[in-house]
Amino acid sequence: VFVFPGQGSQWVGMAAGLLDSSPEFARVIDECETALAPFVDWSLTAVLRDKDDAPSLDRVDVVQPASWATMLGLAALWRASGVNPMAVVGHSQGEIAAAVVAGGLSLQDGARVIALRSKALRALSGGGAMAWLGIPESQAEELLTTWSGQISIAAVNGPSSTVVAGQPDALDELLAQCEASDVWARRIPVDYASHSPHVDQIRETLAQDLNDITPRPGRIAFHSTVTGQTLDTAELDGTYWFRNLRSKVRLAEVVEQLAASDAVFIEVSAHPVLVSSISETLEAQGATGTAVATLHRNTGALERFIQSAANAWSHGITIDWPTLLNPYHAHTLELPSYPFQRQHYWLTPE
Repeated sequence: VFVFPGQGSQWVGMAAGLLDSSPEFARVIDECETALAPFVDWSLTAVLRDKDDAPSLDRVDVVQPASWATMLGLAALWRASGVNPMAVVGHSQGEIAAAVVAGGLSLQDGARVIALRSKALRALSGGGAMAWLGIPESQAEELLTTWSGQISIAAVNGPSSTVVAGQPDALDELLAQCEASDVWARRIPVDYASHSPHVDQIRETLAQDLNDITPRPGRIAFHSTVTGQTLDTAELDGTYWFRNLRSKVRLAEVVEQLAASDAVFIEVSAHPVLVSSISETLEAQGATGTAVATLHRNTGALERFIQSAANAWSHGITIDWPTLLNPYHAHTLELPSYPFQRQHYWLTPE
């Protein structure tokens, strides 16, 4: 199962090493740059290489398209290595990449959704905040009663991983309360509150911007974290992509459903942000599946990908090693023989 996260996996220079070492990754990034060109005024390659004239990843309308393209490039690299998903799952904006990989959106429509939706989000800048709580959803709901109407559940990632979103002042109070109560909590570095009522302000904008996309039936099962169910990708119209931004993310629910298949979950991202939550859900379900990362922060070259492929292989995933190792001109070596001293020592009864 390919899993595509939302924001949080990005880092400066992410996957730049792959642009130089993986022709397949570079090809997809080039295609994404072309697809994004009608909607952005900056260079995707310049952003990924952290060029001096490139805009900052701190901008939501830069980081989301850049992360989308990186995830698509990594998915292509996995597939070129012989790993083809039986299903895809996306978390928040990650569903846009998941839809393209599943065949439900063309690359051009995916670029339109990620670019125009992230531009619309700039209108919400400064009006909201989000935080990650290390407690179950039920406990978070009880905690939020103090700030009813000001903070709401934004995502349920695992048995003890809940994201909340809402008004900045109220969230400050919540974080102070968590610290006083010894509840693990961390602010998410965004200045808007997605997956909350704050998003309603851009409903009409998105309805106009995304009216022309043409979703289609996909080739791979698409497990929606909006509905918590398998969804026909022909339903991924503009209205769905507003719901994707407005509704609670039901990641834990989807992972629970897939856990019965003992699947290997591969987080397709520049840095793992969901592996721990997925692993926690699998453990709680008593499932034998596992979660595997792709790249890690500050280690984005092909060598890191090969290590992740080896990890996946150790969990039963078939890897096309000759293709993956082709840039290194690798070949199998015959191991030297060993002069065993073949003497038998039999125990005899007394």
